[in-house]
Amino acid sequence: MHVMQIEQPNQLSVFDMIGGAEKLRGMIDRFYDLMDLEPEFAGLRALHPPTLDNSRDKTYKFLSGWSGGPNLYIEQYGHPMLRARHLPYAIGISERDQWLRCMARAMHDVGLDETLQERLLASFYQTADWMRNKPE
Repeated sequence: MHVMQIEQPNQLSVFDMIGGAEKLRGMIDRFYDLMDLEPEFAGLRALHPPTLDNSRDKTYKFLSGWSGGPNLYIEQYGHPMLRARHLPYAIGISERDQWLRCMARAMHDVGLDETLQERLLASFYQTADWMRNKPE
């Protein structure tokens, strides 16, 4: 399974390095705001329901546990089964890349440390690439 927590080189979790719950929530909110507002993410936005509230909440809860914070997603929904949950949506290289660009901008916009941004993008890339389910 490609869903794994990032290894922690010291006692601080990635969740803590991000800045905890408030900063993570801000990053997720910025991600979905960008997706909703920016034409370059229209293909990604089209894969989501008309309202993004549920997507925001589930992504926040998932990334909380994934980054070493509270395991909110698993407590509420059980194992994430990311690939299975994303199979109904046609995800190709374009959608993967839009997701990654949108997340990169969100991380930048909320002021995450550049080294942490690079580290997270590398992990996000692996998972996002694994989500691809349509040929290009």
